Amino acid sequence: MNSSNERESFSQRLQQALKNAHYSPDSPTRLAREFNIRFDGRPITVHAARKWLVGEAIPTQEKLRMIAQWLGVPAEWLRFGGPDAVAPTGDNSAALARFESADVKLIADLQRLDEHHRQIAREFIRMLVRVNYQK
Repeated sequence: MNSSNERESFSQRLQQALKNAHYSPDSPTRLAREFNIRFDGRPITVHAARKWLVGEAIPTQEKLRMIAQWLGVPAEWLRFGGPDAVAPTGDNSAALARFESADVKLIADLQRLDEHHRQIAREFIRMLVRVNYQK
């Protein structure tokens, strides 16, 4: 497969994985924002996200692994494809790996707290979960 076909095939798999995870495959701005919230390295630009979506570029391996984890698909499938024509739907563990941006920001805020306050926040969340299940 030539490099142009590889990029186009990657783009199709990325768009399918985005759809399966309930994200629009038509918004490079949202893709860049969601990616940058989750990625520890240098942020990407909207232009880079657009290139991934239209088949002009493929992300580095490190970025590709993070995208796959976020969207709950195997990194190998996202990069190279496979016998499946659509993204694997995954099990509950894959679904749990996907968080809304507000959740990701909340976790980042939690990590900025000192240990004492993190423990208080954890206990508060556990209490809310118990109360919620009792309803």
